Amino acid sequence: MALLEIKNLEKSYREAGGILRGVSLNVEKGEVVVILGPSGCGKSTLLRCINGLESIQGGEIYLDGELISNRKKDMHIIRQKVGMVFQSYDLFPHMTVLKNVMLGPIKAQKRNRDEVVKRAESLLDRVGLLEKKDAYPRQLSGGQKQRVAIVRALCMNPDLLLFDEVTAALDPEMVREVLDVMVDLAKEGRTMLIVTHQMEFAKAVADRIVFIDDGIIVEENTPGEFFTSPKSDRAKKFLEAFKF
Repeated sequence: MALLEIKNLEKSYREAGGILRGVSLNVEKGEVVVILGPSGCGKSTLLRCINGLESIQGGEIYLDGELISNRKKDMHIIRQKVGMVFQSYDLFPHMTVLKNVMLGPIKAQKRNRDEVVKRAESLLDRVGLLEKKDAYPRQLSGGQKQRVAIVRALCMNPDLLLFDEVTAALDPEMVREVLDVMVDLAKEGRTMLIVTHQMEFAKAVADRIVFIDDGIIVEENTPGEFFTSPKSDRAKKFLEAFKF
C-alpha cells in the first residue's frame, strides 16, 4: 500500500473553473516525488488539497490507507501527520526560533516539554541554527527562516512532508542552504512531495518526476528519463525554457 494515494482528484473554483481535473497519484513510503509544471497548472493547489487547506469537489485522498480528504472536523489531527512548508515561512514574529518550533508539538500533540526541547534543539543543530534558538524571525535571513520552517515541520514527526516552492522567495545565494537541508532529508528516507522550479535540485533529489499542465498529470518518469527524453511535447516545450 502506498503511503499517499490520490484518486481522481477534482478541484475547481467558481471564478476560475477546474484547477485539478481527475488527478491520480501514489507516493510510496520513503519516496521523493517532485512536481513540475508551468505557473498556474495546479501544483500548489494539489499540495493544499492534500493538507486540507483546500476542499475538493471530487475524488479521494488517502494517507496510509486512511481517508483524509474533506475531513473538516478532525483535519487538525491529519495535519500532524502531513507537514507542509510554504515559501512564505509563516513564523510567528513575537516568538523566538525555539518557541516557533516547539509550539505545535506542545500545543497540538501534547508532548512532554523537555522531550520537545531536546528534539527541537537537535533539529536546529542539524541545520546549523542552534545558536539562533533565542533569536526572533526578524533577526534571521530568508534562508535561515526557511530552515526554521522546515525544522518546525520536522519536529511534529510527520509521515509525509510537503514543500511548496520553498526557495521562491529567497535571494539566489540563500537557495543553496535550504536545498542542502532537503537533500539530506531525502537521503535519510523521508517521504516528500516537492513543488519546485529548481531543475538541478529536482534532478538531484527526486525518485520520480510528475509533470502537471492544465490540471492534469501529463507525464511521470524518472529524473534521468524526464530530463533527457521527455515523452510528451508539452514537457519538451517546458524544459526548453530552462535551456540557455
